Amino acid sequence: MAAYNKADLERRMAGAVESLKGDLGGLRTGRAAVSLLDPVMVEVYGAHMPLNQVATVSAPEPRMLSVQVWDKSNVGPADKAIRSAGLGLNPIVDGQTLRLPIPDLTEERRKELAKLAGKYAESARIAVRNVRRDGMESLKTDEKKGVYSEDERKRLETEVQKLTDATIADIDAAADAKEKEILGK
Repeated sequence: MAAYNKADLERRMAGAVESLKGDLGGLRTGRAAVSLLDPVMVEVYGAHMPLNQVATVSAPEPRMLSVQVWDKSNVGPADKAIRSAGLGLNPIVDGQTLRLPIPDLTEERRKELAKLAGKYAESARIAVRNVRRDGMESLKTDEKKGVYSEDERKRLETEVQKLTDATIADIDAAADAKEKEILGK
């Protein structure tokens, strides 16, 4: 196992926050935006790929997205991926083009989006906790190897926990802000 590296832990935790912000940016409140489809992964050629790597996504109208699939055989998987992404979008297939009308935001739809934002936030929290676990394990391994004394390990574990708490606070703040935006509060 690798030796303890605080900079690496900080980078990985910051990456979880940035990933969350990207996912939350994809949750739009009633207007068409190409970033809305960023979290959609399509199963093509035996692998999961982002939608924007198998199609061109555009917003020709304020309440309509257009997805131009490059390969005709990928239209079905792209349609299925969009429907199953939990975004509440139902594509209309027109040849190699998928048209996605953006539905009005009803109270029910707003609650669905807020719930999805919560799921994204929980995934980010789990990622941060996994990074913390890796850091703690590497500290224990280093202590066994004689790199750190028990007191030094405990001090560093406290630092890792403080970093984890601060990162989770950032995640909670981003999720709360997005939830307020979605619910119109």
